[in-house]
Amino acid sequence: MSIGELDLLTGCPPCQGFSTLRTRQKSSSVFDPRNDLLFDFLRLIRSLRPRAVIFENVPGLAKDWRFGDFERKLKSAGYGTAVSILDAADYGVPQRRRRLVMVAYRGATPAIDWVGLREKKATVEEAIKHLELPGQSGDELHDYPDKRSSSVLERIRATPKDGGSRSDIAAKFQCKCHGKTTGFRDVYGRMAWKAVAPTITSGCNNPSKGRFIHPTQDRAITLREAALLQTFPPDYVFPLTKGKGQVAAQIGNAFPPKLIAPVARVVAQRLSNE
Repeated sequence: MSIGELDLLTGCPPCQGFSTLRTRQKSSSVFDPRNDLLFDFLRLIRSLRPRAVIFENVPGLAKDWRFGDFERKLKSAGYGTAVSILDAADYGVPQRRRRLVMVAYRGATPAIDWVGLREKKATVEEAIKHLELPGQSGDELHDYPDKRSSSVLERIRATPKDGGSRSDIAAKFQCKCHGKTTGFRDVYGRMAWKAVAPTITSGCNNPSKGRFIHPTQDRAITLREAALLQTFPPDYVFPLTKGKGQVAAQIGNAFPPKLIAPVARVVAQRLSNE
């Protein structure tokens, strides 16, 4: 492929160093050697000279000096940019998930009506209520066994259906450590049918990692349910050869297809019109 021939380059350098889960002290980032991979993405842009670029990351990156430097150097390389922080829930994804999205065109500034791309909000109910009970579906992602200790099962059963939280249950069912903190209120919480889900993370099938308990069944959501809440197609294959933890990481770290779709359509339309 010749320089300048590539139509589109997309990327998301590792975001862990800029994630709010790791920057609780209000700093824009924590030290992580992967943070500077942002500039390796810039190196690829300069080397390949694609006609268009789509870049996404966590909103925290916008406050870090690296992003300002990245955007300035991208512009000096001849690219116009358009940047916005989008919530996936505004684009038909049944999930709260804020992401920084940048579109860049070689030799032009993108004119993108971010608000105009929005769709009707979807709910947890629309995404997963139709599924069969786990263990009976024939889908290994949905049927993968959910093994929990007796104390965790008691905690889950005690949590009120359809949106209940750990603060709603008796002290005897709560973890002792929860009495010492006011943070992470979603841990051991249930999703609500008529609402969007919380952000799906790499801990999406573990109730100790967030509000990942099924709205009415006494279990964590399955990997298939997590994938559907990310808007992956219902038959999308995630091989379990390396275990459920690896699949959960792939699902939780993904950029929701339905969030990127309207942005990609705008970019594709422009490229086809050139």
